[in-house]
Amino acid sequence: MPIEFQAGGLPLALEVNHLIVAGWTGRDAGAIAHHIRELAAIGVPAPSATPLYYRVSAPLLTTAPRIQTVGGASSGEVEPLLIQAGRARYLGLASDHTDRALETHSVALSKQVCAKPCAPELWPWEEVADHLDAIVLRSWVEDAGAWVPYQSGSIAEIRPLEELIAGSEIGALARDGAAAMLCGTFAAQGGVRPAAKFRMEMHDPITDRRIRHEYQCLTLPEVA
Repeated sequence: MPIEFQAGGLPLALEVNHLIVAGWTGRDAGAIAHHIRELAAIGVPAPSATPLYYRVSAPLLTTAPRIQTVGGASSGEVEPLLIQAGRARYLGLASDHTDRALETHSVALSKQVCAKPCAPELWPWEEVADHLDAIVLRSWVEDAGAWVPYQSGSIAEIRPLEELIAGSEIGALARDGAAAMLCGTFAAQGGVRPAAKFRMEMHDPITDRRIRHEYQCLTLPEVA
């Protein structure tokens, strides 16, 4: 089923056949170590290498305003979204929603069991490629009815996207329909925690454009 996007003000339907979640992508070694410690505090094992490229089911990528998860231990992470469709490339906004309870057992499985919400707007690569590092991403979680800042950072804090493109081999995957990659995230203010509602934004200060998306997490009962 194609995903309906808007790119450059025009409708764009993409059949995404491959989905990658790039992890441990911080450009600063200290920031990576901080994120590893942050997740270790909730029982997540350290990665075998950095970065890592987790393959997950392509249908997990969705622009829906609601997703469903089992149990209440999942949370979102704002990330740049890169989509390669033939020779065309786009930059978007997504959340690597992850089951934190399962993450203590297997990071790869924890990413596979949750939908990956994304904004329906994309920016053509050629419009941002010369100033990627200036682009800022932020997220908020709803707490007691108020939106609370959760994450903030720029693409300059993530490994160069061209490096992630090469390491993930997304170009080769895109020979068989579109391929998408979530490119890494930023530390959570106040620590990683679940929330029923997640809001995210990507701001290009050079053109003063923004992409925004918000979604709600509906919790299904965890039956033993």
